[in-house]
This record gives sequence, C-alpha cells and structure tokens, in this order.
Amino acid sequence: MKRVGFVFKIKKEKINEYKEHHKKVWPEMLEALKKHGWRNYSIFLKPDGTLFGYFEAEKSFEESLKGMSGEEINDKWQKFMKPYFDNINDNNPDEAMIELDEVFHTD
Repeated sequence: MKRVGFVFKIKKEKINEYKEHHKKVWPEMLEALKKHGWRNYSIFLKPDGTLFGYFEAEKSFEESLKGMSGEEINDKWQKFMKPYFDNINDNNPDEAMIELDEVFHTD
C-alpha cells in the first residue's frame, strides 16, 4: 500500500457546487475507483479553494491513475469536473495530478 497526497485549486466561485457534486459521486465512478485500488480516499478543501486529496493506493500512484484512465466513467467524470479546477490548462484533473512527497508519517 502506498499513501498518496496531491493538491489542486478549485475556482472560488465554484466551491459550493464542487462540494455538492462530491456528496453524490456517481456509483459507477466509486466502483471504478475501488476496482483500481483507490482506498481510504479523502478530499479536504480550504475556503480559498485549495484542495488536498489523499488516498491509499494498492500498488502505486501511477498504477492507480493508469487503471482509471481505461474507464469510460472516469473520462466522463473528469470532463464533468474540469470546469471547477483552476490552473490545469487543457488537462483533465486526473492528468494534472502530481503526487506529493511524503516526508513524515506515524501510525
């Protein structure tokens, strides 16, 4: 298992909508995440739109992303969510994810 952290910026005017969509993530998307080893997935959001995501990958960050890239539901979700993100250029959100270095952990 690999602990993975990442950050993004959500457009401030879209924060409430973003939160609402995550109260009802599509069941097919949740199934795909589980299928590809995304465990204990959490998203945290500051009032300014700074987002911190965390999940535990069964194998690696790269394998988790690769598995999701082959899922049609993921492509639909990424395109649906793209307008909420700031500074990702032409990328879908999952294409702009950069893994943070873990510098400390305690059990």
